[in-house]
Amino acid sequence: MDAHSHDTEKKIDSFEASKDFDPALEDPAEELSLHRGLKARQISMITLGGSLGTGLIIGSGTALVRGGPLGLWFGYSFMGLVCYFVMISLGEMGAYLPHKKGFAGYATRYVDPAFGFALGWNYVFKYFIQTTNNVNAAGAVVQYWTLSVPIEVWMVIYIALIFLINLLGIRIFGEVEFWFCSIKVVALVGLILMGLIIDLGGNPQHDRIGFRYWRAPYGPLREYLLAEVHDTRVAQFLGFWSNLTTALFSYIGTELIGVTVGETENPRRNVPRAIRRVFFRILVFYVGGTFVIGLTVPSNSSALFVASTSPAGAAASPFVVVTTIAGIKVLNHIINAVVLIFVLSASNSDLYIGSRTLYGLAVERKAPRIFAKVNRAGVPWPSLILNTLVCFLTFLNATSSSSVAFGWFASLIASFGAITWMCISYTHIAFMRALKAQGIDRNTLPYKAPFQPYASWFALIFTGIVLFFNGFSAFLPFVSSSFITSYIPIPIFFSLWGGYKIYYRTLTIPASEADLITGKREIDEEEARFLAREKLKGPRSGIQRIWDAL
Repeated sequence: MDAHSHDTEKKIDSFEASKDFDPALEDPAEELSLHRGLKARQISMITLGGSLGTGLIIGSGTALVRGGPLGLWFGYSFMGLVCYFVMISLGEMGAYLPHKKGFAGYATRYVDPAFGFALGWNYVFKYFIQTTNNVNAAGAVVQYWTLSVPIEVWMVIYIALIFLINLLGIRIFGEVEFWFCSIKVVALVGLILMGLIIDLGGNPQHDRIGFRYWRAPYGPLREYLLAEVHDTRVAQFLGFWSNLTTALFSYIGTELIGVTVGETENPRRNVPRAIRRVFFRILVFYVGGTFVIGLTVPSNSSALFVASTSPAGAAASPFVVVTTIAGIKVLNHIINAVVLIFVLSASNSDLYIGSRTLYGLAVERKAPRIFAKVNRAGVPWPSLILNTLVCFLTFLNATSSSSVAFGWFASLIASFGAITWMCISYTHIAFMRALKAQGIDRNTLPYKAPFQPYASWFALIFTGIVLFFNGFSAFLPFVSSSFITSYIPIPIFFSLWGGYKIYYRTLTIPASEADLITGKREIDEEEARFLAREKLKGPRSGIQRIWDAL
């Protein structure tokens, strides 16, 4: 044991001896707790798969029409940088104390119990909507093939399927999601390569497209709301700015690693590994994917699925439009099937995250205690049932088209997600202050986030700006439904925060008193037992090491 570890043990002993801690901060007893059943390869793949869904595969069509190929690419690239800053901040906290209450638990420890309460419920509401939106998107994908079957029938099938997968336990869920996400990764790499080949002339017309769609009349920028603002430059800027919101919606979900740490084997090693790979995934899949879309699909294509305007049966993904324009037969149906897997995987992981977040709140006594119950497989079944029932909000499609509902849900998710990112960034700032005040060197942490504290401050401020202007289009002209879906999450968050603070009279936690200790000994001991069991298994074969590294 090194000197730092010895000092940490002394601090833990001293803290526990004082008994001056909140028992709600401790993880529940094993029989009432989530199970650490996610393996390294599963947590790594799920971290990627949770964010590869409707935003990139479907929402990018809306972004292309509004911002043009340059606006699409730059918007996703810039928000990708913000996403990376949020993720490294969350990864530092998660690797240090991988408890089972999600990142709302960190806000409770380092900022204020009222802040943690508001963040937790904000995230629950966000996943109420996001799971519903993905089920809605799955219905839109199937409508590309047929309109003869009511979309409500498909939605019931999807909801039943993801509920069953989640109910079977974390090991089954992890394995199913691993293979779902593996298909998504391989397929997206293939789609990007396909787009490049088509662009360079590898299509039935042997037409080398190059940067044709980046030039007039297609691009590089499009005018959004030109009839309302009567200025081309302003309309182009609005097109780019709207893409920041769309990109934010696309990246929402990458923070799910803050929820999965409670069910991850050996989180001190696996969480940092997953975080380090985030940057390259953003670079390849989001930045690369949107670049290829801008090369191969004209931004004025009427075939694109665009939020609030598309008829039922429109191609739900720009990647499907690519093959149609290029004249490649049959492939568009194969790609549409792959898109369906994307969406189902995203909705499956969304249901998982929503149920775990509600469970974490219940464990902290910030939600009804019934939601803290788990079955023998470690599944918080009351939380899972409630999150599943909320999915039936997707029947809004009975009175509105899938594209209209998609637009409503996307605005809500972007706002709830922006608030979540801001809270994570501020919590990390408070965490760093607590470390400094209590004499803990960040160099001794299992994972030290780079570019700090500047990265957290940048993510906090810029995400706040995007949130503030999220609903600008609702004023040109004023549309009440767009205004509500863009901004209602803000008063909800502050009402939760203020209401809890007033009722329980909580105070902001000073940095010197923030709880960096409770539960750490148990996690350290659990990690030691895991490593001991792994050592008894003997050396891993080459194939096993490759499999574990996936």
